[in-house]
Amino acid sequence: MYAADDAVEIRVQGWRTLMALHCALEIALEKALREHGLSVVEYTVLETLGRQGGWHLRMHQISRAAALSHSATTRLINRLERRGLLARSVCTTDRRGVVTELTTAGRELLRIARPVHDSTLDAALDRAAGDSALAPLVTALDSAHRPLHG
Repeated sequence: MYAADDAVEIRVQGWRTLMALHCALEIALEKALREHGLSVVEYTVLETLGRQGGWHLRMHQISRAAALSHSATTRLINRLERRGLLARSVCTTDRRGVVTELTTAGRELLRIARPVHDSTLDAALDRAAGDSALAPLVTALDSAHRPLHG
């Protein structure tokens, strides 16, 4: 085996570990958010729009935030709009664009679902921290948001 092969194998193992953590978190979140009629990706869209402080987002911004293709984003936005959780309108600065924003019902559902999401995520990360294979990733996530000093 060559050194380059070892480097590739290390990265592959790292990727598999990252996917295992992602899968564990997503399963826990899907289960918890189901009580509010939301999937993880639906929650992600509502939460992303909720962080905008009254501003709206264009479809490509939502696609990026939710890690979805344009067509998958359109289908998702259609579902959320039919449920009355968000509304689309023509962009006032570029009439070719469409923007999306939370409705009152969407803001209320987000307000109710956010604590469930956050506590579930916290508990799932705590469980993952107890797994020797996943613990380094949890530590990396924890330290990624600490302010840098120096």
